[in-house]
Amino acid sequence: MAGWRPVFALLLCAIAAGAIKASGNSAKVIRIGYQKSGVFLLLRNEGSLEKKFVPLGYSIEWREFSYGSPILEALNGGSIDIGHSGDAPVIFAQAAGVPFVYIAATEESPESAGVVVHKNSPIQNFGELRGKTVAFAKGSSSHHLVAQLLGRAGMTFNDIKPAYLQPPDARAAFESGTIDAWAIWDPFLAAAELDGDGRVIATGAGLNGHREYYFARKDFLTAHPEILAPLLAGLVEVGVKAKQNPKATADFLATKLRISAAVMERSEFRKQRYNARPLDGGIIQEQQEAADTFLHLGLIPHEIKVSEDVYTGP
Repeated sequence: MAGWRPVFALLLCAIAAGAIKASGNSAKVIRIGYQKSGVFLLLRNEGSLEKKFVPLGYSIEWREFSYGSPILEALNGGSIDIGHSGDAPVIFAQAAGVPFVYIAATEESPESAGVVVHKNSPIQNFGELRGKTVAFAKGSSSHHLVAQLLGRAGMTFNDIKPAYLQPPDARAAFESGTIDAWAIWDPFLAAAELDGDGRVIATGAGLNGHREYYFARKDFLTAHPEILAPLLAGLVEVGVKAKQNPKATADFLATKLRISAAVMERSEFRKQRYNARPLDGGIIQEQQEAADTFLHLGLIPHEIKVSEDVYTGP
């Protein structure tokens, strides 16, 4: 099937050369790609990360993205240095030769991703989606979730009609009734449940993975290894605060995302993606199993070794 075709388009040589030159001229700037609902948004709002880097002479530039795959595309093009995503985008990126290294992972958060159908749909479980149209973002963590759920149901992607749609387009398609189901992560999942016509029929519960991963451009971290300790400290500190007061975190994110506080509260109370830490053997193996699954399904063109792109120090 066509899923293995590169998700990350190669940039023209002239553009890449310009990006590298720009990076060299901004050696004391850390460019961070972040998603609206992620921990980096909390850090940006606090301003605490900037304070950690002042003694080292660095400033920070923040660049917002809709989800993980575009962050990795930007990293590949040299326009950001640090980013984060769910489990699937980094696998696709590694298979495409994007020059990044894993620097940290969060706890699992399997119930913060799921599949919804319409409330009046006769479909009661994932296995009943055979022959139905299921929307998800290509190369995203929801792509991985669908692959896992298909495997558990004894099905393949040939048994459904995949619709590769970004979250805003998928939501519109779901609301219009042109798709049967939507695989998505929080807070979109919570919004579909509470503010929309969604009924959850499956989540990532009982399945491996569903973590957030933090990564860096390989050449940037090699040249600036001193940025790692304060970066991870900042992630841990803001994560502790968020977990201690999930309602306050939800209220803040609801304002930023322009969605209801109830939606963000549901999202935050089941979210565990805060405790950033270096990857251990178990997490590496878990991610390797996901990569092997993608290879078996023909979603990536060749075998990868996750451990080869895990940062182990200068």
